[in-house]
Amino acid sequence: MAQPSITSMVCNAGIMTKVYFPRLVMPISGIFSPLVDFFIAFIIIILMMAYYGFVPTIAIVLLPLFILLALATSLAIGLWLSALNIKYRDFQYTLPFIIQLGLYASPIVYPSSMIPAQYRIFYGLNPMAGVSEGFRWALLGAKPPEAMMLVSVGVVIVLLVGGLFYFKRMEQYFADVV
Repeated sequence: MAQPSITSMVCNAGIMTKVYFPRLVMPISGIFSPLVDFFIAFIIIILMMAYYGFVPTIAIVLLPLFILLALATSLAIGLWLSALNIKYRDFQYTLPFIIQLGLYASPIVYPSSMIPAQYRIFYGLNPMAGVSEGFRWALLGAKPPEAMMLVSVGVVIVLLVGGLFYFKRMEQYFADVV
């Protein structure tokens, strides 16, 4: 979800130099546009669960919190990388590699239970680890998230606050650099 957010500042450079508006709108809009795809895919997974007779547990009521955590993670990463993309234009060419590395580092195709128990707390330093394990728990009734989830939420909060400060600090130079 962060890819449109990262390139939004460079792609809309013409708008940014002509009229003043809150620049934070661009990365935020890049986060919400893939949300439409998410909801379409979510409807499909709910239909598939109904077709196969799978009934989710009561933990599904916490699913909106995990969606918010995923949005906050995408926004935090998008703020950092969009500001870096403005300052260092060649940075955009490393993004596919960074995204692919993040996919392999996150428990998307494998559960975090494959990680030895003593290392799971460190695995929570990956913000997407908490998001994917939370989705797995809320939708599929997997084992409830452990302390790894708290570490992951803490990392997201630190990344988001730091990203907001860095983006605001760099905002004054955006129109000059673009």
